Amino acid sequence: MDQTESLFIPAVTVSCAIILINICEYGMPSSGLWLQRAVQLLFWIYVAVSFTFSAAMYLTLWSTQIFPIHTMTPVWVFPAYPLLLAAPFASNFIKAALQSDAGVLINFTAVAFCAITVQGTGFLISFMVCAAFLYRLMTQKLPQDMQRPGVFISIGPSGFTAAGLMALGSQSEAIVPSDTPGREHAIYSLKLLSIMLGLWLWGLSLWFFLVSVGSLHKYLRQEHKMPFQVTWWSFVFPNTALVTATIALADALNSNGLKIFGCVMAALLVLVWLLVFVRMIKALWRREVLWPKELERP
Repeated sequence: MDQTESLFIPAVTVSCAIILINICEYGMPSSGLWLQRAVQLLFWIYVAVSFTFSAAMYLTLWSTQIFPIHTMTPVWVFPAYPLLLAAPFASNFIKAALQSDAGVLINFTAVAFCAITVQGTGFLISFMVCAAFLYRLMTQKLPQDMQRPGVFISIGPSGFTAAGLMALGSQSEAIVPSDTPGREHAIYSLKLLSIMLGLWLWGLSLWFFLVSVGSLHKYLRQEHKMPFQVTWWSFVFPNTALVTATIALADALNSNGLKIFGCVMAALLVLVWLLVFVRMIKALWRREVLWPKELERP
């Protein structure tokens, strides 16, 4: 029932998507058709669960909680986050199936178009929430110290969508059916469209990244401290979207500069992950999080 920590419950579903993506990347190219069948079934289950869970989570929050506009952060987007992993999951699934030595038995067209539908739904929900967040910033200034890390969550929706769309666009030859009229033109059009949309959304993600980093400027001074909250993980996960989108854009444009930029960002992200993890362990030891509020130490 906590207004902040309850919003992170969908991280369970997001974690399942990450595990499934890793199964695609490391398991399918070296396994038989049985794993393709299993992952394909898990893909459809994930799509159904994430779509239903997202709607149920929002409905539960709207029925039990009151979120004043002056407390708003992009963390309100988080119940829609499971939807934003659909396109990255599908693109990695298709890529792994094409690399498999056992052959292919997957309907790539159905998987890709379903992923785009779910991804688009998640992005539009997130976009509307982020639009409300900009209104909140214009009228209420930046969030309080404990809510400030949540600003980074605004990076994720456009970043994951850009990465997923560009990855699926690069796989147009596998997605477009062989009997499609004007197939060559359709493949070229999809690739071009995916790059154009990817650039648009990548720019939006980069802009939110600059705003998010800029919102932390006052903490460079020693007299200002930011108390640890679960929202500190927002320093990590949303930024993986920007890194993934940057690398996908580099591959689509064959840009060495963007590849180097993406690798540097990935290395910095690993460092941030380690710092947040250590700080979380300290907070758990000191009973600063995940502890009944009436029993917390002052």
